[in-house]
Amino acid sequence: MSHETAALAQIHRQIMWNRLIAVVEEQAQTMIRTAFSTTVREAGDLSAGIFDLRGRMMAQAVTGTPGHVNSMAESVGHFLRKFPTDTMREGDHYITNDPWLGTGHLHDLTVVTPAFHRGRIAGLFANTAHVIDVGGLGMGPEGRSVFEEGLYIPIVKCFDQGKPNETFFDFVRAGSRLPIELEGDIYSLCACNDAGVHRLLEMMDEFEMTSLDPLAEFIFESSHRATLAEIARIPHGTYSAEIWSDGYEEPVRLAAAMTILADGIEVDYAGTSGLSSRGINVPPAYCRAYSCFGIKCVVAPDVPNNWASLAPFRMRIPEGCILNAPRPYAVSVRHVIGHLLPDLMMGCLHQAVPERVTAEGASALWNPPLRGGSSVSGQARGNRPVLPDFEIITFNSGGTGARPTQDGLNATAYPSGVRTMPVEATENVAPIIFWRKELKPDSGGAGRTRGGTGQIIEVGGKGDLEFSVNASFDRVAHAPKGRDGGRDGAPGVVRLKSGRNLRTKGLQVIPDGDHLILELPGGAGMGEPATRDPVRVAHDVRDGLVSQPVARDVYKVAIDPLGGVDISKTEALRSP
Repeated sequence: MSHETAALAQIHRQIMWNRLIAVVEEQAQTMIRTAFSTTVREAGDLSAGIFDLRGRMMAQAVTGTPGHVNSMAESVGHFLRKFPTDTMREGDHYITNDPWLGTGHLHDLTVVTPAFHRGRIAGLFANTAHVIDVGGLGMGPEGRSVFEEGLYIPIVKCFDQGKPNETFFDFVRAGSRLPIELEGDIYSLCACNDAGVHRLLEMMDEFEMTSLDPLAEFIFESSHRATLAEIARIPHGTYSAEIWSDGYEEPVRLAAAMTILADGIEVDYAGTSGLSSRGINVPPAYCRAYSCFGIKCVVAPDVPNNWASLAPFRMRIPEGCILNAPRPYAVSVRHVIGHLLPDLMMGCLHQAVPERVTAEGASALWNPPLRGGSSVSGQARGNRPVLPDFEIITFNSGGTGARPTQDGLNATAYPSGVRTMPVEATENVAPIIFWRKELKPDSGGAGRTRGGTGQIIEVGGKGDLEFSVNASFDRVAHAPKGRDGGRDGAPGVVRLKSGRNLRTKGLQVIPDGDHLILELPGGAGMGEPATRDPVRVAHDVRDGLVSQPVARDVYKVAIDPLGGVDISKTEALRSP
């Protein structure tokens, strides 16, 4: 093959790769447009991707969360072990919410669909979405085993050659408090994959493709080579770090030793706390998902995320630790621990490439499931009125950690990447009212670059009637830690408006006339606060993110009456 021919072939493959990304992105957008659950259509808590016939992820949609995407990357292989490709037929859809075969808890549904081109199976589409209710105790940490946490769906056909499995849907509807929404979401997931199939067939016809295998090998070989090249830029050695979660019964230690090798990166979680009796345990696939994401953000952020680019990252997760939960341990809110793993990975990598990592952030989402009504929550009390039956989950985020050259992001989800749900969307489907949702001043850790600020949320039942919250919050007793002299972010607070602090985890009732107040953690700072540009501090004060006392006492910046920097007083404050 001549040089010119090889170059044209390379360009041709790159065009096909770009087209494949468009295919899976349309796949994801179809789910968002058709989903019933606000968690999907408003927050984007989902994943979508295309796989080869060996169950290897070729491409993922940009829209999606790392916990879903990287767990889903493992899950298709489990589907193929039960339903080999030679048993699949056009129009089939397969589904599970098994936490150990899917993405970590029962509230995530994973659907796999074969794509047939001219009568032959060409590839597989998969997606995952977080649904609001699958029965049981609901999404929260209270369960003592996975059997208490909701309806357990093994890998089964939900559609057989285009026809719905009515027995399956009967079970699903009977097992949920929100049967219409759950059934609608399943149809949405199947429609999502059908959209991907349709666009893939158009692509294969346009490019005269008879198989995806050559394109898959191009993607995998290029991605693996690029990932190893990026790993080679990291100093070899072993780097250790730890991070603490508030836990449930007691604080949880997450420990990691990361070894940089020529052919990959290995992480050993020896020293991590043991299993919990409650639902904060993490299935190993979810541990790998967020560990890989944290490493990839630092080491190879520009390499496409697929089977081959994830393969060099290897985890050793000891049996009996909280990151390797076996069946049937409770795992409903595995994200509380799992979302801390990217910060832990950065704690290791900070010792090798400090200029690439961020300070610790709020990390774990604050997504309180809110519930009301007698038949839903068991709160009927004589002749006193109660809220109409409802079940809703809202997604909220604290601040991200400061970056080496930029401030952290305010009230932004990292590492999950979900969008904050508009209060109007939630109020439209549930009888609750958000009385406040505002950034929290001084919550971002001070530093040369400041941590992102958290937020304050105040929510009450419509008519001030009682409702319950299934709390699964963290970073209250263990605030995000700063780096290189940066200050810690502000810890979270969970309380009633009347003043009483609530437990950070577990089902609790918000009484008549009271409101739930959540103060979300701020991200930590990076670098000494007194080295921050005074003009940026003045901007923060004017924006209400930093108070004048903190500007003076921590940043050593004096603000003049017009909101600018008082240069002479600032020089005096910063003089040795």
